[in-house]
Amino acid sequence: MKCLAPLVLVLAAMELVAFAQNAPYDNPPAVAAPYFRVRYAASSQPGELIYPVAYTVWTPPGVPTLRGVIVHQHGCGEGSCKSGQTGAFDLHWQALAQKHQCALLSPAYEQPAGTDCQMWCDPRNGSDRAFQKALVDLGKQSGHPELAEVPWALWGHSGGGHWAGGMLMLHPDRVAAAWLRSGVPLFEAVEGRNIQPHTLPEAALTVPTMCNFGTKEGYTDKESRFKGVWPSNETFFRTMRGRGALLGIAIDPLTSHECGNSRYLAIPWMDACLSQRLPEEDGQPIRPMPQQSAMLAPLPVEEAAFTAAVPAGQYEGDLATSIWLPNEAVATAWKQFVTDSNVADVTPPPAPTNVQLVGDELTWQAAADLESGIAQFIIERDGKTVATVPDKPKNPFGRPLFQGLQYSDTPAVPLARMRWTVDKLEPGQKNPYRVRAKNTAGLVSP
Repeated sequence: MKCLAPLVLVLAAMELVAFAQNAPYDNPPAVAAPYFRVRYAASSQPGELIYPVAYTVWTPPGVPTLRGVIVHQHGCGEGSCKSGQTGAFDLHWQALAQKHQCALLSPAYEQPAGTDCQMWCDPRNGSDRAFQKALVDLGKQSGHPELAEVPWALWGHSGGGHWAGGMLMLHPDRVAAAWLRSGVPLFEAVEGRNIQPHTLPEAALTVPTMCNFGTKEGYTDKESRFKGVWPSNETFFRTMRGRGALLGIAIDPLTSHECGNSRYLAIPWMDACLSQRLPEEDGQPIRPMPQQSAMLAPLPVEEAAFTAAVPAGQYEGDLATSIWLPNEAVATAWKQFVTDSNVADVTPPPAPTNVQLVGDELTWQAAADLESGIAQFIIERDGKTVATVPDKPKNPFGRPLFQGLQYSDTPAVPLARMRWTVDKLEPGQKNPYRVRAKNTAGLVSP
């Protein structure tokens, strides 16, 4: 019987792989330009990815040459993995990508329930190789072969934070910035867990990085399911910052493992980093982050309140435990975020475009507000509000959004559509409808 054990394990693994190619991953949103997708089957070869994976990318219309790719990486487990299928459709992150002429890419690892997340969220287990292959193949599909060579801006949640941090350790020269939500790479082995330590390269210290997690993940709540997040983040922070890394910490004061309102800090932080780091011309290396505008704040001791950041040249505390922030504007948003997560916005969103009425269907297009996204649309007839779309925007994890949000901070399914059914007009009657956008700060567009 003993000789049959390896065969049984192999058959069990094959059954899991077969399952992973079906439900719940078998119905992703359809793609058509400017969206593109590739999918790779699971591999049984040593060092290659043992789970199937699909990569969806959005490329900004009208951009002849991409300057970078923003990667939105989900976390572990079936629910989070499935939520990765909609990451590239996120209007808010698309606004950031459009501004910087970047693609927006979201992987969806088809991890079966009950299997080891480390087999994809440690990039050394094949996901690094699959990711880079996807960049080549998606570059060919989209007509942007430069996608295989441009810098990466990495955002990751939970196991996705572990993946993004791991990619930073492996490829620091390719990473323009990294935002690690509730997950970091480890520099020490973990007893009883299939986690191998990473080596910290000197080049990783020059990459702007942010550790972001919820206060209930072991910071104030020491008994929660996610109580180990703060200790691992603290170790990562002290190791990195002690060697001078450009590293910050932003503790969400309201949440546990869910992402909450973190995008309202993550996007302006990423905006500031990409503005300074992306090469000015094709083929050039990533630019170094300038330090003359940096701001520093002390890491709180024993859960004390965060204090405001000051210019780096005026900071009198211990640099090894200081929180690094790229500039004053981000430092202001950071202080608001760590206080109540309510990052302010004083600019209205862009007005919707291409408003069309065909029969009884009103449609439009809209770009998201870079600072605050889109909460809903206001439909007017003859100057009076007749409807809002959606009627009551929802988001169980933070500010209500037009697209809603899933646990790994990606749009809800089915994807929200910009359309509304109206009363049919009389033949020859002029379209009396107008549409306004409302952002999550409550500001309304022209």
